[in-house]
Amino acid sequence: MNNPASLENQKAQIEIPIPAVPKPPKRSRDYQQIPLYKDVNPLDWEDWHWQLKHRIRSKDELTQIIKLTPEEEKGIDKAKGRLAMAITPYWASLMDAEDPDCPIRRQSVPVNYEFSIAPHEMADPCAEDRDSPAPHLVHRYPDRVLLLATDHCAMYCRHCTRRRLVGEHEEKDCNPETKFDAAIEYIKSNRKIRDVLISGGDPLTLEDEALESLVAKIRDISHVELLRIGTRVPVTLPQRITENLVNMLKKYSPIWLSIHFNHPKEITKRCKNACDMLSEGGMPLGSQTVLLKGINDRPFIMRRLVHDLLQIRVRPYYIYQCDPVRGTQHFRTPVAVGINIIEKLRGHTSGYAVPTYVIDGPGGGGKIPIGPNYILSQAKGKYVLRNYKGKIYTYLE
Repeated sequence: MNNPASLENQKAQIEIPIPAVPKPPKRSRDYQQIPLYKDVNPLDWEDWHWQLKHRIRSKDELTQIIKLTPEEEKGIDKAKGRLAMAITPYWASLMDAEDPDCPIRRQSVPVNYEFSIAPHEMADPCAEDRDSPAPHLVHRYPDRVLLLATDHCAMYCRHCTRRRLVGEHEEKDCNPETKFDAAIEYIKSNRKIRDVLISGGDPLTLEDEALESLVAKIRDISHVELLRIGTRVPVTLPQRITENLVNMLKKYSPIWLSIHFNHPKEITKRCKNACDMLSEGGMPLGSQTVLLKGINDRPFIMRRLVHDLLQIRVRPYYIYQCDPVRGTQHFRTPVAVGINIIEKLRGHTSGYAVPTYVIDGPGGGGKIPIGPNYILSQAKGKYVLRNYKGKIYTYLE
């Protein structure tokens, strides 16, 4: 039925060149090579509480690790309040001290561009506040809800979509025992809800007991089939993935983890160990990546990322167009960049390595998949298609 040879003289063949894959990123510095950490006890370094307590929050601390640019200095001076700078020592040890374009550095160090707001940018581009039927809960899709368990993260990403909510502040007049009661009651009362995503902030910054209390309450709801946790902790604070945490989560299986990876340099031996513990604890792992200008917007970088993710048993799941949240204009790429990346992946690598590229519809439209157009024309019972090489095929129904 398909006869590409007969069409060769009628249709020009589209060849899609694939750039060579570069060498893996150079090995990060050992933390003991950094003067600020040279005397740190290895047991302390591996303690996630120590990592959180010693997060970098000031320009003076950061100048002991990297050589700051004027843009970074201005950004740090202005980044006060909720989304102030906070960088774990582990993440800081991955930064290139001399290169301001280092992908690790750009995701975590404020720059002056954050304070230039584009006309179309919004505080809440996904309209989560509008779709919140109870405190800490977002209900947009018919069968699933998002539960915001905390507003804290191990490290504050400069492209954060929830920068209106996430960050350092004290929550007053809140009883942790009853904080989520209204949200739990809402889930109980709506039997259409079969899937609960616990996110934040980062739920894995909670102590084991607090996280288990919340997970247990959700697991007790009979019609909830799927429980997911959205986290970046295995990337920014892998020390948090402890044997106790994994054993606790195993009790409430199945739990799926969606982990935020953006660049191959994030996949260190320490990160792999954390992901191995989670996988061997029976938790399927997926990756959600934000498309970021100058960080992962080249096809060869994204291909290296998805290949490296499969090596550590993490399935690439989504690539998100960077949301039009206030202060993130310098991170956003044209949509064509994301489509081109999918074009360079589909058919050129394993299907498992090809995530779905989505735009979260501004104003609460939800995730809208975007991709190359493989249907050239269609008529009754007939589709003219192109494959990944640009060759033309006809499918008759």
